[in-house]
Amino acid sequence: MSDVQHPSAPSIQQRTVADLLRASEFAVVLTGAGISVPSGIPDFRTPATGLWANVDPMQVAHIDVWERDPENFWSFYAHRFHVLGPAEPNDAHRAVAELQRRGLIGPVITQNIDRLHRKGGAADVIEMHGSIDRGRCLSCGATIAYGPLTAAIEAAPDGVPRCACGEPYKPDVVLFGEMLPADAVERAFDLCERADLIIAIGSSLEVHPVAGLPQLVLRRGGDVVLVTQGPTPYDDVATAKLDGDVVDELAGVLAALG
Repeated sequence: MSDVQHPSAPSIQQRTVADLLRASEFAVVLTGAGISVPSGIPDFRTPATGLWANVDPMQVAHIDVWERDPENFWSFYAHRFHVLGPAEPNDAHRAVAELQRRGLIGPVITQNIDRLHRKGGAADVIEMHGSIDRGRCLSCGATIAYGPLTAAIEAAPDGVPRCACGEPYKPDVVLFGEMLPADAVERAFDLCERADLIIAIGSSLEVHPVAGLPQLVLRRGGDVVLVTQGPTPYDDVATAKLDGDVVDELAGVLAALG
């Protein structure tokens, strides 16, 4: 039984999404930063509050910076760990997990690195940009879990967590200048080439190759549903767009499903 709170009167658009889910033979969900904002995690582009609002990501979160100046890199990335690590899933994450539990959607494809889909109960999550759940030594291949990694950051005099081999750990996320993990990209594209419905939640759908996933569904005659505030390149071709608060919109869809 779901813990997500349901509103009493779903909107017409929410009912439309519920009908699409019932009729779908294979649906996937794609999520971006907007689904995690209710968990206290700022998005990327909002002026003054976005994660990149006061910094140039190319100067602090590029693979070249990690290689050349790990102290500068970790002075920035440690803050991201402190913001993302303690965050808890919100009802939007739990609603997605509930749809998966009911068998209404397949895997969740996410652009987020915050682990909140898995914390919220989703069983199959494709993390296109990796996860803060671990760090990796690119020299010897050793991995380290989030807890010990954050402890190593705190303990290091220069703030740089280092492997037993002496080399700096890299967070197991995709930095600027890096390619997305090939296995995640291949699986996401394969799923969307088979899907007849994709629900994009909290994503502006501007960053490729992920932004091209809904096009794969459209190409085979499927439906695109948008649950996001602000414009996307798919607004004119989406079957439905829910542009209110992401938690309320998904709760309304669950209520419409009954």
